Amino acid sequence: MPYVNIRVTDESVTKAQKQALIKGVTDLLVEVLGKNPSTTFVVIDEVNTDNWGIAGEQVTELRKK
Repeated sequence: MPYVNIRVTDESVTKAQKQALIKGVTDLLVEVLGKNPSTTFVVIDEVNTDNWGIAGEQVTELRKK
């Protein structure tokens, strides 16, 4: 029963893109590890850019540069 958690910044990820990620990850686990897709869980968390940091700075501030 695989569980995959994808975290992305909340910057306009569309419903179609999320569906493509869910399907793609599920298909990869089926292909590589032989996992059952009906028991494969994929969760996408969207994180506000104020709550995501890179190299000591908030992504919100980095995007402004």
